Amino acid sequence: MSGTSLRIPLFPIGGAILFPRSQLPLHVFEPRYRTMIEDASAGAARIGMIQPLGTGDDPQHPPLYRVGCVGEIVGLEELDDGRFNLVLQGSTRFRLIAEADVGTPYRQADVDEGAFDDSDPDPLGLAQRSEVEREARRLGDAMGLTVDWSAVGRLDDEMLVNAIAQVAPFDVGAKQALLEAATLPERADLLVQLMQFLRLAVGGGEQSPRLQ
Repeated sequence: MSGTSLRIPLFPIGGAILFPRSQLPLHVFEPRYRTMIEDASAGAARIGMIQPLGTGDDPQHPPLYRVGCVGEIVGLEELDDGRFNLVLQGSTRFRLIAEADVGTPYRQADVDEGAFDDSDPDPLGLAQRSEVEREARRLGDAMGLTVDWSAVGRLDDEMLVNAIAQVAPFDVGAKQALLEAATLPERADLLVQLMQFLRLAVGGGEQSPRLQ
C-alpha cells in the first residue's frame, strides 16, 4: 500500500513509540513543541511520532528513522505555565517521504500514511499469546514491578503486544524494530525475544530454551 501523502508536524522523541489504536501520554514543555501542539490543536489535531536516528551533527535537528505513527490528539490539558499534558491515539503508521521547508520552529514532513496496512491486524495463536504473557510476567518479576496481571490478561492481542512494546525499557533501535514489524505476530515474536534478553540483562534467570 502507498500513495496517500500527508503533511504533518513531527515530534521526534527517542524511546517514545506510538502504535495504531494505542494511546501515548506525553508532557510537552519545549517552546517549539508547545507551539506545535497549539498549531495542531487549532487544525487537524494530528502529529507524527517518530524517533531520532542518533544525534547527528545538530542535536536540535537530528536525522530521523523513516517510519513513525500518526497520532490524533484525544486529550489536551494546558497548564498555567504554558506546558501541555497530551494524550495521543495512534491511527496509522507512516513512511517519511521528505521533510518540508517551512518556517515553523518545529519540523514538518510529507509522509506516506498508506505505506502499511494497519486496518485489521492478524490475531496471535494461543501458544504465542501465552508466550507473550509468560515472558512479560517473568520480566516484570525480574525488574521488581507491581503489575495487575489479571487486567493484562483481559487485553486483546494487539493491545497487549503494543502496550508492552511502548512501556518496556528497550533501546531506541529495539523500539523501532517493533514499530516496523510487518504483522502483529511478527511483532509479538520479536517482543518475546527482546523481553528474554532484557530479563537476562537485569539478572532474571536463565535464558529460555527457545533462544538457546
